[in-house]
Amino acid sequence: MLAVRLEKGVVRIREQTRPRRPEGFALIRLLQGGICNTDLELQRGYYGFEGTPGHEFVGEVVEADSPDLPGERVVGEINLACGHCEWCAKGLGRHCPNRTVLGIVKHPGAFGELLTLPERNLHRVPRTIPTEHAVFVEPLAAACEILDQVKIPRGDRVAVLGDGKLGLLIGQVLKAHGVEVHQYGRHKDKLRIATKAGIDARIAKKLPRAEYGWVVDATGSSEGLQQAVNMTKLRGTVVMKSTVHGTTGINSASVIVNEINLVGSRCGRFEPALRLLRKKLVDVESLISEVLPLQDAPLAFRRAATPGVLKVILQG
Repeated sequence: MLAVRLEKGVVRIREQTRPRRPEGFALIRLLQGGICNTDLELQRGYYGFEGTPGHEFVGEVVEADSPDLPGERVVGEINLACGHCEWCAKGLGRHCPNRTVLGIVKHPGAFGELLTLPERNLHRVPRTIPTEHAVFVEPLAAACEILDQVKIPRGDRVAVLGDGKLGLLIGQVLKAHGVEVHQYGRHKDKLRIATKAGIDARIAKKLPRAEYGWVVDATGSSEGLQQAVNMTKLRGTVVMKSTVHGTTGINSASVIVNEINLVGSRCGRFEPALRLLRKKLVDVESLISEVLPLQDAPLAFRRAATPGVLKVILQG
């Protein structure tokens, strides 16, 4: 079968053996997979990764232990938890210290013709959700995770710093929750997507200081965290959503003196994301820049890394 492989920053297409399906796992045929910023960071050296990337996907189950799964269209949670530790017992397998992670840590990713995942990780995609929209379930779940971690009262003002793929999803999720979202970015065409969703979108020329009780850093840059801290009121909260390869500098004195809460945030539950897509409460269609066949993965990665480009999707 064909699969994408990252080695020393180079994206290649390789012919490799069909994956073995362990007990309790499903064998899944890739329908579509989305290239995200984490994949681009892996290409740049994040985690010292080499192998098949890809964790945003929609697939069709080919084989499974459960007789009702084959033929179903599914998305999959990316953390493969042990199921036995204290974190798994709390329902927080996303933090299992023994976990592997699809396309990131010790489990081959979705950018191949076939992949495997535990059946317990899978969620059926409702027929009313198009495949190209379901590709966004994983990043949309990451956006929804914010509302599981911090309790933002409806009607409060929240600043979202960043107008990339995740930032635009976060803005829409918070808007659907009922808060007043101010989205700051540098690209008029991207901010128009936020404006279309009813969000107050602003060009980030001169950012305000100490204005918001809640700020989300989704810039994807090493400077974004300090910018977010600067925008936050005394005892306010910064939600950190940027995955950056390397060290991020921050003036810790401003965090300590102003007693600002820093909340790390990553993967989330899939159920809220599927619900938002089913109810058409978020616009993901506007975030799709291009769809390319799997064999064009080197080109797709170059396109995804191009400034101004949003979601590039690989077609299985």
